[in-house]
Amino acid sequence: MSLIAPADQQKLRDAFSEMTRPVHLLFFTQALGCETCVQTRGILDELPLLSDKIAIDEVNFVLEPDQAAKYGVDRVPAIAVEYEDAGERRDSRIRFLGAPSGYEFVSLVRAVILAGGGESMLSPAGRARLASVDKPVTMQVFTTPT
Repeated sequence: MSLIAPADQQKLRDAFSEMTRPVHLLFFTQALGCETCVQTRGILDELPLLSDKIAIDEVNFVLEPDQAAKYGVDRVPAIAVEYEDAGERRDSRIRFLGAPSGYEFVSLVRAVILAGGGESMLSPAGRARLASVDKPVTMQVFTTPT
């Protein structure tokens, strides 16, 4: 049984159709001690069914600590978004911690589209301000399920 309603599946197919390059979602999980890992996997498993440009790569947080460290993942569930460019995988540096349900699912979808080469939703003024940043910046967005 699908978690996404058929009408919403079609909307997502349409949205994902603007992607010009493949996206890999690295799903960091562990078998024990993770209450939302199964729920997160269920959500992620729906996405490749909606676009052949989306793939899920599972990473065992406990057995593959080097991979977790490489992506700065220190808890599960976590998702790192990568994309392919000229046949090479590149890190988008976008991370999701926790289950991407509710409003967070919309953010995940937008991140997938953006990493897949889709158009940014930033205004021209916002893009100009972003282009003026001349040093590394870490931005974190925290949400709380309601």
